[in-house]
Amino acid sequence: MASGDIKLENEAAQSTNALGPLIGVAREDFVSAVALLLRETASDPMRTLKHAQAMGEDMVKILTGKSDLAPDPKDKRFMDPAWAFNPFFRAGAQYYLAVQKGMRNWLEELELDELERNRANFIANIILDGLAPTNTLIGNPTAQKRVIDSGGLSLIKGLQNAYNDLVNNKGMVSQVDKRPFKLGENIATSKGSVVLRTEMMELIHYAPTTDEVFEIPQLTIPPQINKMYINDLSPDKSVVKWQVDNGIQTFVISWRNPSKEQGVWNMTDYVNSCREAMEAVAAITGAKKVNVSAGCSGGQTAAMLASKLAADKSDLLGTLTLMVCVLHPKATDIEAGSLVSENGMKLARQRAEKAGVIKADDLARGFAWLRPNDLIWNYVINNYLLGADPPAFDVLFWNADATNLSASLMGDFLTIYETLAFTKQGEVEMVGHKVDLSKVTSDLFILGGVTDHITPWKATYRSTQLFGSKDVTYVLSQSGHMQAILNPPTNPKAKYFIQKKKGKLPATADEWLQGVEEVKGSWWPCWMEWVQARSGSKKPAPATLGNDRFKPLDPAPGLYVVEEV
Repeated sequence: MASGDIKLENEAAQSTNALGPLIGVAREDFVSAVALLLRETASDPMRTLKHAQAMGEDMVKILTGKSDLAPDPKDKRFMDPAWAFNPFFRAGAQYYLAVQKGMRNWLEELELDELERNRANFIANIILDGLAPTNTLIGNPTAQKRVIDSGGLSLIKGLQNAYNDLVNNKGMVSQVDKRPFKLGENIATSKGSVVLRTEMMELIHYAPTTDEVFEIPQLTIPPQINKMYINDLSPDKSVVKWQVDNGIQTFVISWRNPSKEQGVWNMTDYVNSCREAMEAVAAITGAKKVNVSAGCSGGQTAAMLASKLAADKSDLLGTLTLMVCVLHPKATDIEAGSLVSENGMKLARQRAEKAGVIKADDLARGFAWLRPNDLIWNYVINNYLLGADPPAFDVLFWNADATNLSASLMGDFLTIYETLAFTKQGEVEMVGHKVDLSKVTSDLFILGGVTDHITPWKATYRSTQLFGSKDVTYVLSQSGHMQAILNPPTNPKAKYFIQKKKGKLPATADEWLQGVEEVKGSWWPCWMEWVQARSGSKKPAPATLGNDRFKPLDPAPGLYVVEEV
């Protein structure tokens, strides 16, 4: 595989879809952010004129060959030698850099609060990314060379790719070549069976691979967008395989893709389904407790489940693992978060309720335009200008396999964001109880990702302070979002950070960072050791899946992952 393809894969994999407050961004929020820039332009004409003159001076230097503007050596868009040695392309890059420099200098002088500044920077970056000369054939030397070297075939292939996206991908540029992947054959291949199917979910019991298993089982609650097989992508990147190979009785929920009529499914319904799954797992294994792991929005659902179980004084929950999940969000965590407004969330709710569900492709489209350089322009260049196929990468295949989101659940996630429900102790009522994580005393393992742009690691760290648990472990994995989770022992570059001294975690992420050590290798063995120590004693592995009450139905990964809505 070419190094360029590997780079494209890695960059895109950092930006997989996620469920968070950004689902509440309405088009009016984008318009108001642009209006903010226009208002500031008009509010101080002299300031605007000053920056226009400075930009004009840069343009004159470019025309006379005296400009010293040069791209950042790390900017992958300008890696071709033509940008340095060809006068036409060098000038083109410098014009773009002059506009970029002028825009940023102007933004720095605006009198804005932190939220407004983040909003202005975010919109300005989207505009600047779209203006890059590399996004066009005439401004991209690499694409022009490809046309010549291929005798024009790259241009024909690029047009074919664009036509296919227009016809088959609703006009969105493809991020992955789906053709090599087939569920159950080369992706999601771990042996198992559906042992419970309801209207909302399937519960999958995976086959043990060891002679003995730990008595306390593990249930994984996946996010409500995308499919559950992120936990079982390929044998070398399968969390499921890692668990069963280490003697853990492994169960995973597979959510059904909701249709318009099922848009009434809300957080109460999802939590009740999780509880039903836990009770089934306990009945199948004979265990009194069930350990739970969850990531992203699945983590928010698991936290709500834990709070509800604590309120009901249930002892069913064993340990709780939360991966790349934010329970205490702040508007300034990510620049795009600055776009979220009270009015925008209200409008987003109204539109979702009218439609019943937010369509999977609309979710993916909206998310892509929040990170256009990584998720749109990269592929415009690769697929259309260079005439190359998008990468065939398992994480991107999973990411493109998105699901709808019920309007009611979206409303509940927005309520959690607006009220900061998880940070309050008994002040917010949801799922038939007053949410209070301080009553949850389960041992906690919390994971963040160093370069996670979706759930920034310092935001995930805040979760360590919300629970009543005395035993809390925080691990910071390299990479971002899903790649932070899928960082197995087979990855030679794997590393993670953990607190040197055992004991109570500091109040803030910055304090925690002062007392950590870097560990070479994957965090999976560390987590497995933690889980095994809290999974009871060993017993002979069951000879069959399910039991008389929960009989095996269809083989893993089940029917809901292939069902089309």
